[in-house]
Amino acid sequence: MKRRYLKQHLFLLTVRGSALLIALAICGFFIFIFVRGYGVISWEFITEAPRDMMTKGGIMPAIIGTLYLTLGALAVALPLGVLAAVYLSEYAKEGRLLRFIRVGIRCLAGVPSVVFGLFGLGLFVVRFGFGSSILAGSLTLGFLILPTIIGASEEALKAVPRTFREASLGLGVSKWQTTTRIVMPNALPGILTGSILSIGRAAGETAPIMFTAAAFFTASLPKSIFDEVMALPYHIYVLATAGTRIAETRPIQYGTVLVLVGLVFGINIIAILLRSRARKTKRW
Repeated sequence: MKRRYLKQHLFLLTVRGSALLIALAICGFFIFIFVRGYGVISWEFITEAPRDMMTKGGIMPAIIGTLYLTLGALAVALPLGVLAAVYLSEYAKEGRLLRFIRVGIRCLAGVPSVVFGLFGLGLFVVRFGFGSSILAGSLTLGFLILPTIIGASEEALKAVPRTFREASLGLGVSKWQTTTRIVMPNALPGILTGSILSIGRAAGETAPIMFTAAAFFTASLPKSIFDEVMALPYHIYVLATAGTRIAETRPIQYGTVLVLVGLVFGINIIAILLRSRARKTKRW
């Protein structure tokens, strides 16, 4: 009996220690970024364009470009991902083909982002002739986060009790109406969770937009979806590889990282609030 309690105590101690270690690592990361980057944060830094070979000025074009690319990726991936999840969960018949599709989706989730970048370069930039543009970058990022949204949405749909479907169908409601009016509203919080998980990856990826959308430098804001844009992840990469001027750009680099983290955090907060509101109106 004492040995069993000792094992349980050691297990709980290990779990708590692991959680504390992760929390300390996260806090250390944010403190490191904040201490090195807060000194350059100012209204001018947020609202001005870069100048003097990006050693002075601000990062306004990069912030706008990151927002365009992230929202564009969500606009592409969210409808496709939810529709694919609805088909896999509600309409597809169990079998080898369905299992193969699910394995393929899981494999795509683990593909390196640079592969998606080369895919976007070959298909959207060259084949479709979009060039290096917001449209090509958004489509590439959309395909990058698509597996995450499909997986999370399918799990959310499966979490809706089967009795809801049976009761609705038993009352004579069609399959489509049951799916759109009963199943999907109850699965909405889980679907939004998948969207939240994908936002950070879409906003922070460098390799895909390097090939499809990001410009080394542009002081003007984009006027159409076929224009190139600066983006915070690529701007950080440029500053980190500035050669002989790396010492001059180091504070700006950390300030840009701090802004990117804050931007992703803010978008996530909005998505979490929407998810909380959806949970309050859940039709359980």
